[in-house]
Amino acid sequence: MTGREQAPAGGPADRARALGGQLIEIHQWLRAELARIREEIGAYAEGDMPRSPRMLRAHCTAFCAALTRHHTSEDATAFPALAAQFPELVPVLDDLRRDHLLVADILRRLQRLLTTLTADNVENVRRELDGLTAILESHFQWEERRLVNAVDALQVPEGGDELFGLPVPTEPTSWERPG
Repeated sequence: MTGREQAPAGGPADRARALGGQLIEIHQWLRAELARIREEIGAYAEGDMPRSPRMLRAHCTAFCAALTRHHTSEDATAFPALAAQFPELVPVLDDLRRDHLLVADILRRLQRLLTTLTADNVENVRRELDGLTAILESHFQWEERRLVNAVDALQVPEGGDELFGLPVPTEPTSWERPG
């Protein structure tokens, strides 16, 4: 965490500071969702899973789509805006884009494995999730350390809320709601 107080909404500077906090909150949500998926896959592997493989696939597919949307939006919107205003960050942004490609590759492999989730391939799914978790944690920490202050200072036009591809989640996702 950055340890900074989030400024109340108001002028453009306050709005920009809120965007840095939004990035961190989106990362926290993605971390929590990935942890939930890992717990569910672990329970399935142990034979103690109240959800069907179909529900696990749906949860993972929704997570993968959200993560992909986040990274795609960063690549298309946030990173170009940051590069234009802070050219010294271009090498960092290039590293983060490379991470996005690694993550996308893992997500493709994971989704292929999940199409036939069984006791026979659950350990392969767990290994992919472990690799994804390690890369994402490192990626998120690096991104937060290197970019939050720049995002806080970023001059964004009105309607710049799509920098990160996801709104800050305020309620449980559809797979968490009581059915």
